[in-house]
Amino acid sequence: MGADYYEHKLIKPDSIELRDYQTNLANEAKNENSLIVLPTGLGKTTIALQVMAHILSQNKGGVLLLAPTRVLVNQHFDFLKENLLLDDIGIVTGEDLINKRKKLWMNSVICATPEITRNDLERNMIDTGQFSLVIFDEAHRSVGDYAYTGIATHFKEKSLILGMTATLPSEKAKATEIIMSLGIRKILQRTDESPDVQPYIQKTHTEWIMVDLPPEMKAIQKCLQLALDERYATLRKNGIQIGQNQSLSTLLRIRQYVLTQNRISAKPLFTAIRVTYALNIFEAHGVTSFLKFCDRTKAKKGVGIKDLFEKDLNFMRAVELANFAKSQGIEHSKLPKLQEIISSVKDKVLIFTSYRDSVNVINETLQQMGINSEILIGKSGDTGLKQEKQIETVQKFRDGLTKVLVATRVGEEGLDISEVNLVIFYDNVPSSIRFIQRKGRTGRKAEGRLVVLIAKDTIDEVYYHIGQRKIKSAKLMGDKLSKKLENDELNSVESLDSFL
Repeated sequence: MGADYYEHKLIKPDSIELRDYQTNLANEAKNENSLIVLPTGLGKTTIALQVMAHILSQNKGGVLLLAPTRVLVNQHFDFLKENLLLDDIGIVTGEDLINKRKKLWMNSVICATPEITRNDLERNMIDTGQFSLVIFDEAHRSVGDYAYTGIATHFKEKSLILGMTATLPSEKAKATEIIMSLGIRKILQRTDESPDVQPYIQKTHTEWIMVDLPPEMKAIQKCLQLALDERYATLRKNGIQIGQNQSLSTLLRIRQYVLTQNRISAKPLFTAIRVTYALNIFEAHGVTSFLKFCDRTKAKKGVGIKDLFEKDLNFMRAVELANFAKSQGIEHSKLPKLQEIISSVKDKVLIFTSYRDSVNVINETLQQMGINSEILIGKSGDTGLKQEKQIETVQKFRDGLTKVLVATRVGEEGLDISEVNLVIFYDNVPSSIRFIQRKGRTGRKAEGRLVVLIAKDTIDEVYYHIGQRKIKSAKLMGDKLSKKLENDELNSVESLDSFL
């Protein structure tokens, strides 16, 4: 028996597979401002399409679909062009000049990037009354001064709002801010464990693989640690209350206090922040990434940089040892492990790493092995990939022309990278959202395999524990906030304060 298809006069026949959980979520989202929380790869855009078709068929107004990047906006636009039986679907990004945009904003359905939408709203170029539905993709970004929060103020009282994300943040304050910013009244959540989702996913087997740093790397690690300990000792001597637990977030938290109340600590603090970055990059990504970080830091004119590279014997020794290790072909013990894993599989592989320099190191290593690999990075900076190149790279990987794709964050969010049976995390991320997005790239059509590489006694291990803790809290967050919404306890600022 063939698959059943979703039927609607505005949706192309026999194109959208009928899935109960999608229809159930769409039906619930038709009536009040909702946030759909659904793991990557389970078709949030399909749910949005069903809500859209319902709203459009009532002739009450158009639809605005927002996504954080041009590549994602293009992807949504192509999906709607293919499946929505409507002629006037438009796309608006920063590439369009102002006069052209005026015309584009007249379409019934518009896919757009947030910055340009916010700017055009402020220019009064958009008639807010024309949209009866506004969709925020990757809605977890609706915090702080991100463009989503400004856009929502124009619409949340008069249009139906639909937010979509793979997971809520694990921090109460952030999760609550998303709900408040978008004027959400209902959280519609499904996980991989939900009974109506289960038939559509395969099991993903996660392997945590530990590697030891070689003695050469341990020597460099020790020098960097000594340089850092020295800064912490100075900060304590200057009267800064700082615990034994060394972390970047602790240092960043005291930055404001130091700048206003304890100026003498500015130099040791800023140097401690730099050494922490250097140590984290070295431990998780290896020798080349560390040396490149040093080159970039040295080129800046910041507080204490000269001292670090010309007077700090421990730090200078670390750089010297790293240069020698590089000349000996030592990079990181994760690389041989990576080579071993990849050479044992025939299928496509997606590798995630948070750092651009290590993207290049991994890619070069794979190419030297004769493996057909490419990189996928964002567009910023001199080395960035322009939008067209990103789309082309993803397409080649989907078509199987590239065996391995080495990606930074740009590969985590929403991009339709197609089914991959093996995903490798080269580094760990201390964020539940990023972990769930990365993991969601596998185990949809066939059994998935996720391999996480962890360097022993390094930041990798720390991030592993933080990440696991956050994933647990993120799963519970939807239920907690749903209860608050049901009891109408998230409406006022006072209740928000008491909640936090």
